[in-house]
Amino acid sequence: MEDYIVRLVVCGVISWTALFISVRKMFPKKSFSFCNRVVSTVHASLGVILASLSVQNWSCPVCPMASPSSPFQMQTLAVTLAYMIYDLMCCFFGPDDFNIDNAVHHLVSIIGIGAGLSYQMCGSELVATLWVTEISSPFLHARELLKEFGYKDTDLNLLADISFAVIFSIARMVVGPYITYITLSADNPLLIKIMGSGLQLVSGYWFYKIVMMVRYKLFKRNKASNKVN
Repeated sequence: MEDYIVRLVVCGVISWTALFISVRKMFPKKSFSFCNRVVSTVHASLGVILASLSVQNWSCPVCPMASPSSPFQMQTLAVTLAYMIYDLMCCFFGPDDFNIDNAVHHLVSIIGIGAGLSYQMCGSELVATLWVTEISSPFLHARELLKEFGYKDTDLNLLADISFAVIFSIARMVVGPYITYITLSADNPLLIKIMGSGLQLVSGYWFYKIVMMVRYKLFKRNKASNKVN
């Protein structure tokens, strides 16, 4: 991994942490999770924008495959690697209960991105994966942010739930498997293939949990509506 990428990752971790501290000061009465989700929303939005800008050929967004990463792809991945390290620290040291799902996801992501940066290849596949994994994240965090603003069990919160579920399902369970397939098919390093497969397995597990969540929300809403009638 080139020295400037290492410096970028270190500066990134410091920057994401500084942003969290700033948000914490702006919203002193909000929870640790709220402030962290604001930072996560900023990263998700930035990640999608950078991933979109780093695509070399929009007629084939994942092309060229198994090829050297462009400098901009390396920088994009370094920004996300820094965020993943920051957020993993929040998982371990934050006041909320330890979330094993997030920890596993972050570890897989850190190893995968770190391997891509170390090999200086697979940039097309990795930024495509970044785009797919982060496109639904703003809606994921909006669900929880709305609750802290007092919009729990409202139409707006339900809209955020459904939007997240639909976008996640399409991105992770339709586009995601395709990216995983081409990553496994191309002449990529074994570690990249293992991490790509692991991330898809995590996405499949989360998809199951999301289906159960939406089913519960709709059942709860219908039950409340029947009581009113």
